[in-house]
Amino acid sequence: MLELAAHILDVAENSVRAGAKTVAITINEDSTKNLLSIKIKDDGCGMTKEEIKRAFDPFYTTKKVRRFGLGIPLLANAAQMAGGKLDLKSKKGEGTRLTATFQLNHLDRQPMGNISSTIINLIAGNSFVDFIYKHRHNDRRFALDTRKIRKEIGDLPMNHFEILKYIRGVIDEGLSEIKPES
Repeated sequence: MLELAAHILDVAENSVRAGAKTVAITINEDSTKNLLSIKIKDDGCGMTKEEIKRAFDPFYTTKKVRRFGLGIPLLANAAQMAGGKLDLKSKKGEGTRLTATFQLNHLDRQPMGNISSTIINLIAGNSFVDFIYKHRHNDRRFALDTRKIRKEIGDLPMNHFEILKYIRGVIDEGLSEIKPES
């Protein structure tokens, strides 16, 4: 994976496979602290202490299709290469919280990539799951919560083309408002 957005997609998809009904994705870019943090929290089935340890092993996976699970090990490596780390906390039956930190301006930090497409893909492919996406750049903030959108759209499915088009517009506008001045 060459972009952080791809890592986010992979981890959030793992949350969905773990039975999560709500997945919260929080990105914090803090120029003054030279820190980028990505947090993904879910209410899925959670993991035991042994499963948490094994999650860092690229040759361990609970998936039936692939025989190895590169998602968490690759993200941990990406964080380490950029002067950061990955922290994974989970409790069986209660969910999981992953936090990856990076030095924001580190030469080896992967680019963010298209986070808008990542969020849209998550919503489109998992219309039964609620996603809470928060993005902060210094003092500017953007948030999207599909639970609020569900209340507004009534019986329309979350993955309806017009709804996804609207959500993409909201995300793109929100991100353009918080991005740093060039």
